[in-house]
Amino acid sequence: MLSMETSIGLIDIVGYASPSKQVLWLSSVLAGIIMCKTVYELTGVFSPLLFKGYSKLNNKVKLEWNNRGFSTFHAIIVAAGSLYLLLASNLFDESDEELIVNRTSTLSDTLLGVSIGYFLTDLAMIIYNFPTLGGMEYVLHHGLSMYSIIQSLLSGQAQIYILMVLFSESTTPFVNLRWYLDVAGQKSSKLYIFNGVALFLGWLVARILLFIIFFYHMFIHFDQVKKVYPLGFYSLLSVPPVLTMMNVFWFWKIAKGLVKTLNKARRNE
Repeated sequence: MLSMETSIGLIDIVGYASPSKQVLWLSSVLAGIIMCKTVYELTGVFSPLLFKGYSKLNNKVKLEWNNRGFSTFHAIIVAAGSLYLLLASNLFDESDEELIVNRTSTLSDTLLGVSIGYFLTDLAMIIYNFPTLGGMEYVLHHGLSMYSIIQSLLSGQAQIYILMVLFSESTTPFVNLRWYLDVAGQKSSKLYIFNGVALFLGWLVARILLFIIFFYHMFIHFDQVKKVYPLGFYSLLSVPPVLTMMNVFWFWKIAKGLVKTLNKARRNE
């Protein structure tokens, strides 16, 4: 019975979009891919001007250095866009009579499409260069992210929850800066310590506390959540808990790293 309902849901998704919507989706995904390629190349051009040691890095490290350039850019774009849509716009205003799980806009569709382009590009690079850019946990994270975003974009449902999860990308610039400083031999610098504290606090807010709000919001709006098409509904119940467990695991590693860094800084004083 579940498979029949799921199939019907997927058929409904295919017939949902107007031609203009389909063009918007495809162009947004393509824009995301072009964005990644462009920022990747620009990172390789400007990095030697900003960091003299860049030219001495081996090819594998340069690959990851440039890759983190476009992941940082994407994180800033989607975090800012998600924050605007969730809090500053009236898209998810509780006074609106339309079901909150069915609300979309041209901007939200575009943002999701660009993110699909990013995750597709980054996942392709991770797999092609495996395991240089990350292990299976990154493949799992990116795979689940694309799976969820694509469903939400095509169905026009549950975008509020996708945007909440995309806002958690706001921690990525701190993760990348930590890596850059490590490669540059700046682990003992004050910037490395300040960034570590910012990463810890940012992760706590954007990937731990925010997910608690996420689940609470789903709970109090569960009558609407149940109206999401079957595959999307069961994905909402299964994917976020997996991402949460991954976030908690990474948070534990970040906390351990921060304690180690702070202890080392005290000993060096």
